Amino acid sequence: MATYFAGVSLFDGRTLKTKAGVLVADGRIIWVGPHARAPREARAAHEEDGRGRTLTPGIIDCHVHLCFAGSPDFEEEARTLTPALAALRAAQNAVRHLDHGVTTVRDLGGPGSVVCEVARAIDEGVIPGSRVVAAGRALTITGGHGHSIGVAREVDGPDAVRRAVREEIRDGARAIKVIATGGVLSPGITAEFTAFTAEELEAATDEAHTWGYGVAAHAIGAGGIALAVEAGVDSIEHGSMITPETARGMKERGTYHVATINALRGIVDHPDEVPEYAVRKGRSIADLARDSFRRATRAGVRHACGTDAGTPFNPHGSAPVEIIRMVEWGLTPLKAMQAATSNAAGLLRRPDVGVIEVGARADLVVFAGDPLEDIRQLLDPELVMKDGEYVTRGT
Repeated sequence: MATYFAGVSLFDGRTLKTKAGVLVADGRIIWVGPHARAPREARAAHEEDGRGRTLTPGIIDCHVHLCFAGSPDFEEEARTLTPALAALRAAQNAVRHLDHGVTTVRDLGGPGSVVCEVARAIDEGVIPGSRVVAAGRALTITGGHGHSIGVAREVDGPDAVRRAVREEIRDGARAIKVIATGGVLSPGITAEFTAFTAEELEAATDEAHTWGYGVAAHAIGAGGIALAVEAGVDSIEHGSMITPETARGMKERGTYHVATINALRGIVDHPDEVPEYAVRKGRSIADLARDSFRRATRAGVRHACGTDAGTPFNPHGSAPVEIIRMVEWGLTPLKAMQAATSNAAGLLRRPDVGVIEVGARADLVVFAGDPLEDIRQLLDPELVMKDGEYVTRGT
């Protein structure tokens, strides 16, 4: 049955419009315009009264790890993770995202092709959950960040990197992740360590783009960030040490920044529970990360929302919290909402989500108030719809 949202304040992924109407049928948006000019078909549809409410696209989280539960010791959790448990957790966490208004996620690293299969099961209607763009296993250098936890494969040299990209795509990946620097959650390697060479990064990016898929680069240190941007990656994940020069390069190339503020907070805010080495490294980059975010903002770099959910004390479904934190770090509510909708859709190469326009998927969220006036409204969605089907519905 068709659904008509009547007289809503409409954030369509780009701008805010008042007294709008949106008609949904067969999983798609079939009409958008002023409520006073609603088409005849709207009269026969089930009506949702939008007066005093705000309608937005479904939120997009561009950086999650669905197989992980956010336990204090990420490495220990990974070592005990079996493929069966990973699949069950991924399925459970995909539902948790959906319940919080997050209708699409990009998973950036899990064991084998587990998340690729979960994504397929969701697409085929076998199980419920947020739509998943899965990257399969991340690519790291021998001994690099992530090598010891089963979510990254070790590859060295441009030819091996190119082959690894092809194999991940063969196994179901619809995005590629490269680990361009060290990380906070790996012992024995500094966060700012530069990993892949320029030639290796260029091989990964060229191969993924040949297949039509985007590349996300885990990059914390300035050197690795610069190499990844020059290689043409689509997004810098974390980006804690973006220099002014690199920020200008990101703006010129259209490279997105996915800051994952939640991940950093989950580590540094729990010093008595997270392993000491991770807290120490997290604290060393916390102020740098905030300054880097603001530097990128001033340069005009496009931000996309990503949480790194599944890392310590970083629960799935927390993209609304990430949006709030992006505002705390200097984005306007409008820019932060764009980061979680139309910008994120652009990064994921999915023009059918993240916007409310004719032909787009009917992924919709209703809030009692206006998140652009009070960003904390995002924490309490009244109604969530994915592909035109109700997920949660207020009384």
